[in-house]
Amino acid sequence: MTPSSDIARLLEIMAALRTPGTGCPWDLEQDFAAIAPYTLEEAYEVVDAIERGDLADLKDELGDLLLQVVFHARMAEEQGSFAFGDVVEAITRKLVRRHPHVFGNTEDLSPEAVKSLWDSIKAEEKAERRAARESMGQDSEPHEAGFLAGIPTALPALTRAQKLTAKAAKVGFDWPEAVQVVDKIHEELEEVKEASSSGSQDRIEDEIGDLLFSVTNLARHFGIDPERALRRTNAKFERRFAAIEAALERQNRTLDEASLEEMEALWVSAKTAEREPGASS
Repeated sequence: MTPSSDIARLLEIMAALRTPGTGCPWDLEQDFAAIAPYTLEEAYEVVDAIERGDLADLKDELGDLLLQVVFHARMAEEQGSFAFGDVVEAITRKLVRRHPHVFGNTEDLSPEAVKSLWDSIKAEEKAERRAARESMGQDSEPHEAGFLAGIPTALPALTRAQKLTAKAAKVGFDWPEAVQVVDKIHEELEEVKEASSSGSQDRIEDEIGDLLFSVTNLARHFGIDPERALRRTNAKFERRFAAIEAALERQNRTLDEASLEEMEALWVSAKTAEREPGASS
């Protein structure tokens, strides 16, 4: 088969790969659970390409992510559940339904009104999905119950914590001021210190979790994506550690040969250099 910009060709290729007897042995043995980790990985690689500003990579990574959608849809079609066309129909219907101010008669809405309308429509869709499951003889999933339902457990923990606090804030369960969250962080940090002296690994883990949750809440108050903030810090750490290695290499020395004090001094030097005018933060 030759490459094509037509989505139909991609669907044909996926069907060929999944055809028993003539298809690819690896593709044939996969199921939803088996390729789910690849789906997450491809989504992260899309984000990575965006953050690096690499549009050539972004094109390729979006293709890899699209393949995951096609793969899942093909397996569902083989089971008689739904096909790729149904996926497209579902999302187009959702987009039209959630934007009556664009595709309907509702016009001139403020951003706040649009968000309120969006939440109302999502609640209606959730009720419809529950009814559809029941009509198919499926019970509502446990995570479907309660106000905080619908936030996927597979999300990165920081992202999920942010979404949980944001949803709770909609009904007023939130600190009014960011400074109150800062106070909470200090409180949680003291509890980590107390737990560390207890010798209980379970308690320490629990308190560190509370601390991370509070820090994530603080990020939300400032409109900061905690995952992006931590990725930025990770990159900063890698950059400055690489500077330590480079400085030692110029001295014909290795990391193992340097003391902590020497590495700290080189770290401070790298940090200072980054903060000079024209340097990246």
